[in-house]
Amino acid sequence: MAEHSVSVTVQAPLHQVYELFTHFHDFPKYMRFVKEVTYYDDQRSHWVMQLLGRFEWDVVNEDWIPDKQIGWRSTRGLKNSGRVKFHALSPRRTEVGVYIYYMPPSGALGKIGESLGVNSYVDTALKTELIHFARMVEETPEGEMDPMQSHYLFHKDSSYARRDVTERQRKAMAQDPMMSPEALAEREKRVTQVKEERQRRLMQAGEQARLRQEREQKARVELLQRLEEERQNRLQAMGEEISNEPLESYPPHPVYDTLGGRHAGLDRTNFGDKDSLRPRYPWYTQDPMMSRLPQKEKDATRKSVEELYEESPWLTMIRGNRDICVLSDTPEVGGEANPGTSSS
Repeated sequence: MAEHSVSVTVQAPLHQVYELFTHFHDFPKYMRFVKEVTYYDDQRSHWVMQLLGRFEWDVVNEDWIPDKQIGWRSTRGLKNSGRVKFHALSPRRTEVGVYIYYMPPSGALGKIGESLGVNSYVDTALKTELIHFARMVEETPEGEMDPMQSHYLFHKDSSYARRDVTERQRKAMAQDPMMSPEALAEREKRVTQVKEERQRRLMQAGEQARLRQEREQKARVELLQRLEEERQNRLQAMGEEISNEPLESYPPHPVYDTLGGRHAGLDRTNFGDKDSLRPRYPWYTQDPMMSRLPQKEKDATRKSVEELYEESPWLTMIRGNRDICVLSDTPEVGGEANPGTSSS
């Protein structure tokens, strides 16, 4: 048993979506793969679909819940069953989910086909049919419960427009008063008028949007110009205020207001310029980097490092007394005897 499930969101109220879906005999007018849906009575119908081959079956309705669910079960032909569930997402948005269970044809060959990618193809076909249904509902005037009022019927991909419906479906349509030449001509005229009115409203809305955009742009430019004028006026007022302000004269500062910069008028030495604001210490001539630091007085009682140095007794014992010179009586091999000694 193969299983397939697809869903689509329709921009329409729940009750309208449910009622339009129950018109099975109108499926060939906007669906592509459904070639025939004819009624035996209000509970039984005959279906023909062209999808990876031609399949026919009779179904009986079951498990119908108004505005919630539609169910069916085949009684002859391709063995299948399914459910269509409706769920309101908002007052004007409805989710439609289709769940189909069927026995693949041709026994083992059908199962092999399912494993070779037929499942994905069937899912795509079901999704396409649901999208056609959503388009049909969304192009139906608000409050209408008959698919014949939809402007999406007989589109170029539908079975009816492709002249691909069965002979039985064609005869059933011929008996429908809504499918008479006069009714179809009246419908076409009405659809044309609605499309023209819709196009006119779209053009009018576009023109209004263009005018609104031009007004907003003009207002934006005027605002920028006004802000720029105010800024220029403020700058002009500030300039006039500064120019009208009387100049106050101050005596020149001996350090900061001299020609050439700070301390330009003061004497300079090899150790830097003399700071007239802070007196230098008397030892500034000794070290230019330490000229501002006070020099400590030398402590006469404190010994220097050289005076504090004292050689350790251990080092003296190892090195010996430097003041004693020991002369050797034994001459070196190959050398001469010490001139201070005599040989015996």
